[in-house]
Amino acid sequence: MDASFDALLDEAATAPVDGWDFSWLDGRATEQRPSWGFQRLLGERLAAATAALDLQTGGGEVLAGAGVKNFPPTLAATEGWPPNAARATRLLHPIGATLVTHEQGTPLPFCGGAFDLVTSRHPIAVQWPEIARVLTPAGSYFAQHVGGRSNVELSAYFLGPFEVGDAREPEVESAQARAAGLEIVQCRNERLRLEFFDVGAVVWFLRKVVWAVPDFTVERYRERLRELHEHITREGVFVSTTSRTLIEARKPAA
Repeated sequence: MDASFDALLDEAATAPVDGWDFSWLDGRATEQRPSWGFQRLLGERLAAATAALDLQTGGGEVLAGAGVKNFPPTLAATEGWPPNAARATRLLHPIGATLVTHEQGTPLPFCGGAFDLVTSRHPIAVQWPEIARVLTPAGSYFAQHVGGRSNVELSAYFLGPFEVGDAREPEVESAQARAAGLEIVQCRNERLRLEFFDVGAVVWFLRKVVWAVPDFTVERYRERLRELHEHITREGVFVSTTSRTLIEARKPAA
């Protein structure tokens, strides 16, 4: 067990985690997908747009996967983490999208009313007033957010019991959008099953999804990881629960 445990940790601790591609987990973890099919819907929204902005695009994989044939005449994307920004630039520039580096929490570097569509998949933070500002009248924000109480089981395994905030609950996000002057078109939430089949998959996931256990390092949590390895060896799986919210909001027409 120790040799397997050490090998799994060493492999996961050195594997690349840049971009927003989770294929490293193939065969090692599974995540139930929301019923609505965000990437397909994203392609449909892009095809109907004139100028679109994808916020916090990660490595650009989701935007590119929505289909180059659906790209509007003007398409920009933002990303703040340098490794992801570099990856997104390499992927998106050749297919007609401009990558703009943007630090979270600062105003979006675009003039007001620049886009009739703003999109995002799994933004870390949602700047509702800025989204409303850069939208044209009758323009739309279309996104899939990580919902409230996502991965509580996984986080609590390492952190212990903690108070879960409500900032990502659908009703709270809807209220924030309305406060910024947007009208809610739809807001749907689903809770979904996430399964890990080896401790290395958990390590790699926590290195990538850094907000799940903010102080995570292999060294800090080595003994807890060993207990998790024993649990998975015995039970075959560690189960957590994710949450996804599909939200569409529209800026009122002038």
